[in-house]
Amino acid sequence: MREWPFRLRPPQVLALGFVVVIATGTLLLSLPVASENGQPVVLIDALFTATSATAVTGLITVDTQTTYSLFGELIILALIQTGGLGFMTLSTLVALLIGKRITLKERLVIQEAMNQLSVEGVVRLIRYVLFFTFMAEGLGAVLLSIRFSSQMPLGQAVYFGIFHAVSAFCNAGFDLFSRSLVDYRGDWFVSLVITSLIISGGLGFSVVADLYTKRSWQRLSLNSKLIIRTSLLLIIAATVIIFILEYNNSKSLAPLPLDEKILASYFQAVTPRTAGFNTLNISDLRPATLLFIITLMFIGASPGSTGGGIKTTTFAAIAVAVWTIIRGNYDIEIFGRRLPRGTVLKALAIAAVSMLLVLTVTGVLLITEQAEMQVVLFEATSAFGTVGLSMGLTPHLSVIGKLLIAATMFSGRVGPLTLAFAIAHRLGRQGLKHYPEEKIMVG
Repeated sequence: MREWPFRLRPPQVLALGFVVVIATGTLLLSLPVASENGQPVVLIDALFTATSATAVTGLITVDTQTTYSLFGELIILALIQTGGLGFMTLSTLVALLIGKRITLKERLVIQEAMNQLSVEGVVRLIRYVLFFTFMAEGLGAVLLSIRFSSQMPLGQAVYFGIFHAVSAFCNAGFDLFSRSLVDYRGDWFVSLVITSLIISGGLGFSVVADLYTKRSWQRLSLNSKLIIRTSLLLIIAATVIIFILEYNNSKSLAPLPLDEKILASYFQAVTPRTAGFNTLNISDLRPATLLFIITLMFIGASPGSTGGGIKTTTFAAIAVAVWTIIRGNYDIEIFGRRLPRGTVLKALAIAAVSMLLVLTVTGVLLITEQAEMQVVLFEATSAFGTVGLSMGLTPHLSVIGKLLIAATMFSGRVGPLTLAFAIAHRLGRQGLKHYPEEKIMVG
């Protein structure tokens, strides 16, 4: 790991690193050997797929199984793993294996990539990340391989098990079934394994490390408690709301027995948190359900995880701040702790800029694409949240639309982290001069 030139700051190193990974993936996926029919994949589709895999999104303009050869699928799998863990994590792994010392500058980039508050313990965290990732993906691959072996040859079952375990843990949403997991809608085993991997990958590596080292709720950090509580609340609430909204929908839950209704509702409550798999046809869901899923996709997973979105802690900080103001209090308190006002300001900035990005992309797509607003808004939010769910617009995007969605996926994977670092940098360098305070009318 060489020192970067031109005194690049950590956010710039991360962005540049993802660009290099995407460019390499695009080149490899555009080779004839990566195509199922031996003809090179159109460059824009190769770029879109490479971006989607690296940004662990799952939106696709061409079907993965029928378009790409085994070589192409393995490239996609490698991009998913690199995008999920982050290239700095893999670079650190190589450095550790060869016994190379991790410099301070490299620790600063790792800190930015893992969304940590300080550089202390970042290398130790990387070790936890690698151990937990390969353990979770390995266990998931074994379980899925056993299940798939009853439907396909053993070799294919093992390959499918590994591919979908990595895709689920990295919250990527890529599949090799062409219909996502619709055919496994009533399969409790597959659904629970996939959702467990999604939740594990989206919880945040620092939370997993905190759980492993503390092993007591009382000793957990406020960050871990907030993430766990918020994630559980979102999953439970989403399951109940989707179950109620779709219960009598003849195109989704109505024809299913009660146990499948519950399972499908739970699965579809978990996957909008940046995973991208689906067991229900998204385009068949009711408008109210789609709006709720858009909200879930915008919130996303937790910081320092394989997922995207504004993150659960950002959502929680804003929600707590709003509730505090409504109650007429000044201090923003949760779990017996007071949140710094700077943290709340950063959360508000991230949410506002993210919403502006989604609305801008939606507006441009309404001009370039022939589609209804809810379809376009769903697509734009899915791209920003690196989710991968779609109402069917992705394969029909124009060239401009593909480039815009690819840029949105990239921004969703890199942007919030870069923005958070930039805001923290500014807030940490307050000047000695303070202007007189004066109130304005709001509301």
